[in-house]
Amino acid sequence: MSTPPQQPAQPADRPPQPGPPAQPPSVPPQPTAYPYPNPQSAPPVPQAPPPGPFQPPAMPAGPQPGNPYAQPPQYGPPPTAGGSGGAGRAVLWAVVGAIVASAAWAAGVLLIGAAANAADLRGYTAPSDLCSRADYGSFKDEYTASDSTPTHSSLKDPALDESHCSASLKKSGSSYADAYLSLQVDLHKKTDPAPEFTATWKNYERAHTGYDVGAVEGIGDEAYLVTQDTTTGTSSTGSRYATLAVRDGWVTYTMTYSAYLSSYDPDKDPPEIDEVSDWLKTDTRNTLGRLKS
Repeated sequence: MSTPPQQPAQPADRPPQPGPPAQPPSVPPQPTAYPYPNPQSAPPVPQAPPPGPFQPPAMPAGPQPGNPYAQPPQYGPPPTAGGSGGAGRAVLWAVVGAIVASAAWAAGVLLIGAAANAADLRGYTAPSDLCSRADYGSFKDEYTASDSTPTHSSLKDPALDESHCSASLKKSGSSYADAYLSLQVDLHKKTDPAPEFTATWKNYERAHTGYDVGAVEGIGDEAYLVTQDTTTGTSSTGSRYATLAVRDGWVTYTMTYSAYLSSYDPDKDPPEIDEVSDWLKTDTRNTLGRLKS
């Protein structure tokens, strides 16, 4: 049996032979500013998670700390003025309806107000010559020589139309007028004359002593007869006076009779107040009918 050759022994006095250099001790990794272990290497690519049920992305809960003025992100279309969906449209239509209703109400108020303030003239006119349009024929049997040239005047204004007529009444054989008629029609185009008319004529006897006042039915909206008789029996002095005042809407009309007795006047027997009152009523009705266009 052969044995492996033995290495020759080193001489004891031979210096040791140099071997391979010793490895330096390992140095632990030093901290670095790079987030990855090796700054020269690319960041690891995240691996997709295994497939599973669909999960919607998480929404931020609110403003991020550190910025108190940041607003949470908005998702979806911007909200409408009245909300979203059917509720928003309902609110919008409600607002539109309210606006339309308000406009209609305002227009109605204006129209009603304008109609309420319109002059109620009822078709009456104020002619330039009232004497030629008026009727005072009831007096002609008593005063047969009536004035053939009565005087008249008129006024046209945005607030008032007015016509006036004055006529002298004469009996047969008289050289001077034995009585007088005065007629006037007023069309009030801006203000309703009713309150003042009532206050003036209904209370006439309270402001003028010696007069009698009575309401007359069947002529206009309201009418008052004011009379006074200061003659006494066979006295040759005194007077007889009667006025019929009528209001029909915003139109007023007055017809006045007056007779004055004196020692120089040949007429010592003027008609009675009751007769004059009836004549005024008849002729006033006829005149008001003629003054309507």
